[in-house]
This record gives sequence, C-alpha cells and structure tokens, in this order.
Amino acid sequence: MTDRHFPAPPAVVRLAEYTKAEQIEILGDGPDPFGVADAGLTWLPKEDHFGIRRNGRLVAHAGLLRLPLSIDGVDTPVVGLGGVAVAPDLRGHGLARAVVSAAVDHARTLGPRRGLLFCRPPLVPLYERLGWRALDRDVHVEQPGGAVVMPLRTMWTPLRDGVTWPPGEVRLLSLPM
Repeated sequence: MTDRHFPAPPAVVRLAEYTKAEQIEILGDGPDPFGVADAGLTWLPKEDHFGIRRNGRLVAHAGLLRLPLSIDGVDTPVVGLGGVAVAPDLRGHGLARAVVSAAVDHARTLGPRRGLLFCRPPLVPLYERLGWRALDRDVHVEQPGGAVVMPLRTMWTPLRDGVTWPPGEVRLLSLPM
C-alpha cells in the first residue's frame, strides 16, 4: 500500500533495445552525455537493457554485458554495468537505485560472481550507496590501439553471497562497457 508520503517505487521494465534516440530522450543531445569523452575510450554496447518510463517518456536506463576479465592471470567472467542514465529533471527521486537494482538482480542470473562498472569520481558515492565497492588498483582495458589503464574509477559488487575481490593484476580482456 502506498500513500502520499511513500510513493510506489518506479516500475522498471526490460527493454528490447536501447537506441541513441532513447539515450537522447533521457540525457538530451549534448556532445558528451556521460561526461567521459575526455577519457578517449572506445566502449562496447550493452546487451541487456532496463528502463523506467514516465508518461511514455524513457527517463532512466541501465545496461549489462557479460565480459571476460583476468584477475592475477585467472580468467574470471564479470557482468559489466554501464550506460546508467537518469533524466536531469528527475534526479534525486530513486530512479538510479531502481534501474541499477533491477539490472543487478538480472546480473545475478547470468553466471558470473562479480559485477563491474566504471564511473567518474563524483559518482562513486552514489554507487557506494547502491552497494558497489571501489576497487583500489589499476585496471587495464583493451582499446583499438592496445591495452590502457582505465582512467575512470572502477567499482565492483558481489553477485553471490560471500564473494570477495581477489588480489592481483586486473585486466579486462575486451573493450569496456
């Protein structure tokens, strides 16, 4: 039951696709909607998409992609979270929490034991509130010209009970998500 003090949580839906037009619907048509263009990275598209619509408008999104990772030379698949977007006029209303939670719930069904994301430093506290943990070591990621150190903050979350992050060199064996 809901009342005016505790509105119902936003309904998250699985999206069949997530297009550039839908990203523009959420974030507008600016040249750098995620604020990461200065990193100079090439990114992979996500495969699984979750969104929230309000009055027919897509207002929030999160995407997932299974990725190959190596930790201390051991192949360790992860589920990458990316493309998290909330319409600027609706931030602060729990939409990021809802869409990221739905995506992580789905990630738990995909097999890997850990989730991974990359974000700008100002977003670290948001993701920490959502249960993600900062990884305090360099992560190498593939790029068209070869491996580079990820310039953004790396965060992870366990997708199974009791999972920790092991010591050792971390290398994403693909482009980042």
